[in-house]
Amino acid sequence: MMIFTLAAAMTVAMLIATVLGLHEEAQRVKLDNRIRNERHPFRR
Repeated sequence: MMIFTLAAAMTVAMLIATVLGLHEEAQRVKLDNRIRNERHPFRR
């Protein structure tokens, strides 16, 4: 029973880490796009 509890805890921890990583990556992409648009406002 203990091993299933540990496996469930690790699964939840990895899901949280994945969500935080995706959120951080999305913020970085958003910032990069904002910087690119300020340098070249009419470029698509």
